[in-house]
Amino acid sequence: MPLLEVENLQVHFPLPHHLFSGVRESVKAVDGVSFTLAPGETLGLVGESGCGKTTLGRAIVRLVAPTAGRILFAGEDWAGRRGAALRTRRRELQFIFQDPFSSLNPRMTVENIVGEALDIHRLADSPAARHARIVELLADVGLDADYLRRYPHEFSGGQRQRIGIARALAVKPKLIICDEPVSALDVSVQAQIINLLQDLQREHGLAYLFIAHDLAVVEHISRRVMVMYLGKVVELADAKTIIRSPRHPYTQALISAVPEVDPENQRQRIRLPGDVPSPIHPPSGCPFHPRCPVAEARCRTEAPELRAVGAHHLAACHLAGPIIEA
Repeated sequence: MPLLEVENLQVHFPLPHHLFSGVRESVKAVDGVSFTLAPGETLGLVGESGCGKTTLGRAIVRLVAPTAGRILFAGEDWAGRRGAALRTRRRELQFIFQDPFSSLNPRMTVENIVGEALDIHRLADSPAARHARIVELLADVGLDADYLRRYPHEFSGGQRQRIGIARALAVKPKLIICDEPVSALDVSVQAQIINLLQDLQREHGLAYLFIAHDLAVVEHISRRVMVMYLGKVVELADAKTIIRSPRHPYTQALISAVPEVDPENQRQRIRLPGDVPSPIHPPSGCPFHPRCPVAEARCRTEAPELRAVGAHHLAACHLAGPIIEA
């Protein structure tokens, strides 16, 4: 059974009523997203800024309220939970934020930052047990117990992200949403954090929804990759298939922008015209058609379904026909 099932999830943010017409529009940040995530799996989530990646992750852990759709966690409907029921279940879903500084309270020591979750969920029977658990969590992320009395500003970006990871681990979650956890770090530190996340996954059996811009990082850490554009999923497949045989034109453009180490094997860059359309007034038909280099007439009027175009490979494109085996 999947650990997480998301069914036709929508997150729309209403705007103020129009001054003259009285019409109230909304920002369609997430617009009908469906996927599953297995226990212990890492699902990569990529797309341009503003495509809805972070909003999707926040909706899954209920930091923002879904407008419609279902979120099933371990078979139970998570989207409808409120109050104490929500707080109890939230222990099993945690979030690692992009900015490792602003996500930590500058007035709290490392001991209190990591121990706060233990206090809220009453996971320590005594002060001694609380202290021992915090020391254990810091050791798990490669930090010394001598750091307990220090404040966030005394640490480097990589160390602060390790503190954030320790905080997420405190409640023994089954799923962690990683919202671009290495994008604000130096390249050398990024590799350390990625390796740490993989080690923790093997040790604790964690599942990750790993949100990132960098396709090279996503390919390295993820078993499957999901590509979003303008609030919708446009392609979903295993990581190697996405990188080597992308079927959606948008995915092809993203991959063409990834630099190759060997200068003789550089990909031909696909440059997309214009900007991402407004999520308030998304285009009719395929949301990508205004920028698509191969769009046809029907792409402007018919919205493509996310359908199979190969073994365990889904794409939302009229022109990505199924692969026929010889």
